[in-house]
Amino acid sequence: MLRLLREGPATAGSSDITLTHAGETIIVSLRRAPQARRFTLRVRFAARDAVLTMPLRASLREARAFAERHAAWIAARLQRLPQTIPFAHGSVTPLRGVDHLITHLPGARGVVWAQPRALQDGPAMALFVAGGVDHVHRRVTDFLKREAKGDLEEAVARHAKTIGATYVGVTLRDPVSRWGSCSSTGSLNFSWRLIMAPPYVLDYLAAHEVAHLEHLDHSPRFWALTNRLTPHVAQAEAWLSAHGAHLHKYGAKE
Repeated sequence: MLRLLREGPATAGSSDITLTHAGETIIVSLRRAPQARRFTLRVRFAARDAVLTMPLRASLREARAFAERHAAWIAARLQRLPQTIPFAHGSVTPLRGVDHLITHLPGARGVVWAQPRALQDGPAMALFVAGGVDHVHRRVTDFLKREAKGDLEEAVARHAKTIGATYVGVTLRDPVSRWGSCSSTGSLNFSWRLIMAPPYVLDYLAAHEVAHLEHLDHSPRFWALTNRLTPHVAQAEAWLSAHGAHLHKYGAKE
């Protein structure tokens, strides 16, 4: 059964509808939006779900009819989503933009470490994971989060020092709709999956959120400051647009 559910709370007045197409069940999240003038459907790669945005005054009956007319389109898009890749022996995951082959070494000492592997086929780099097979997923996840924390803390501290800004701290999360955020109190939050992207992408996101410490908007002054902090704005934005969503396919449990 194909059952796609949204992650996290939706906007006020939202709900789900259930469709059946070709013997499969599809759950579509409904979102009422004040600015919506018509029904719009989208399939989100990161959340791997279907979302129907509808005007505030539209009825649930109209929403269901619209979704049913497009059930085949939704099902086709969902089926075309790339398969998830677990953190497991033999899988490949990127680290700082370089593919690494996850290699389980049950008799080895240590936890997780990255190093070149003997070239046979596949990636030239490996993530070696010691311990029991049941711990491979958690150990790889923890390793990537530690690496992300270190890289982000270094980049944030460097950019904040450049402009003399202060911040509360750096927190890692796993959101599906944004790569970073800055609160009005100076708390910086980032997706730990940025450690999978090339280093200039992570550095750009750090600069982006540090710039928000001065400008909590996306005004020309904000972008001028971001470009002052990093020369990779356009390059990183292009990479995220083309490849960012794919980072969410890594790490699904088997």
